[in-house]
Amino acid sequence: MNPVIMRRILRREQSLFQSDLEARRQEIRDALKGSRMLVIGAAGSIGSAFVREAVHWPVDALRLVDPSENNLVELVRDLRASDLTPPDDFATSAIAMGTTEFNHFLDAQDPFDFVLNFAALKHVRAERDPFTLMRMLHVNVLALDELLGELARGPAARFFSVSSDKAVNPANLMGASKALMEQVMWSWSEQLMTVTSRFANVAFSDGSLLHGFTRRMEKRQPLAAPLDVKRYFISHEEAGQLCLLASVTGGTREIFIPRLDAGEDLSTFAEIAVIFLQEHGYTPRIFSDDAEARRFAASMSPSGGEWPCCFTMSDTSGEKDEEEFVGSDESVDGDRYRRIGVIGGAEADPERLRQFLEAARRVRGEPSWEMGELAWIIEQAVPSLRHLSTGRDLDGKM
Repeated sequence: MNPVIMRRILRREQSLFQSDLEARRQEIRDALKGSRMLVIGAAGSIGSAFVREAVHWPVDALRLVDPSENNLVELVRDLRASDLTPPDDFATSAIAMGTTEFNHFLDAQDPFDFVLNFAALKHVRAERDPFTLMRMLHVNVLALDELLGELARGPAARFFSVSSDKAVNPANLMGASKALMEQVMWSWSEQLMTVTSRFANVAFSDGSLLHGFTRRMEKRQPLAAPLDVKRYFISHEEAGQLCLLASVTGGTREIFIPRLDAGEDLSTFAEIAVIFLQEHGYTPRIFSDDAEARRFAASMSPSGGEWPCCFTMSDTSGEKDEEEFVGSDESVDGDRYRRIGVIGGAEADPERLRQFLEAARRVRGEPSWEMGELAWIIEQAVPSLRHLSTGRDLDGKM
């Protein structure tokens, strides 16, 4: 992504976590020297950002796992074509966590000192049907529980899995699945060192609305964005650094969060669309009707000028106006790091989690699935869920 666009969106000249990374450099180097590391979901936006950060450090063995064969190949090509040199003991496998292939892979490996999980279904769209929702529950929660159970039978390891701001007072089932992911991690914290980070949006990550801006410009299509939804953003580099700091320097049952300011760091998607167009030499032309915007796009000059945009108020299910990183019953330590807050002492509700895992696995084994039953199981397990249903989903919007 164009660095000028990123600086304008993020409103900073260097990484948010640069000072914390420098302050902990020796600690990180000592912890990673000679270590074996497994990265699951390594070819996604956050996973690959972490890998690009990890290869700067003295890791002895690095294993990358991701079901996306093409993205995994592209990541390796990027590493080999740059100055980011993987360790000599380096291998990739195009497999997915929670599968037979992955289980055999894990059995064939020597123990890992660090295991990081970036595999997730992260879209609110996942709650549109019971099949996608069940896959989300399997990837985000059930397979994670099985992995931690397997790791707990071996030597002690440090385990990191990325969470989301949407896990706090979730407004959708995806956010609730991330809250359950955290609960699963805490339930294994006596056997493993477990730590997570609640993320802001990674600007221009694969599948995100901002990534869609780039694709739509390539296809000469209108840009679309909500006017009223505000979000915090970090860069890919910052995402990798935050995961590194959390996984290496964090303590068990800790949640790392970026320290961002609501007055300075929140942006609407519409504001970012304007910046994006300006830096590409265009002026936004606003339409309230999708069809009119598409007609304008079909006839606009290739030499520049105006670009069609549909900026509307948000009306789809599961969307919060603004993000939250901290629950009402959580406290943040703001002294350990300059630009990172740490929520400590997170705890699981073992009985509620046990009931959810049993119910979800029972339904998964049944011949048919119903949205209502799956939603009810999730609602019982995550009392803070306040599902915002409007009757419209993102698949119905441009």
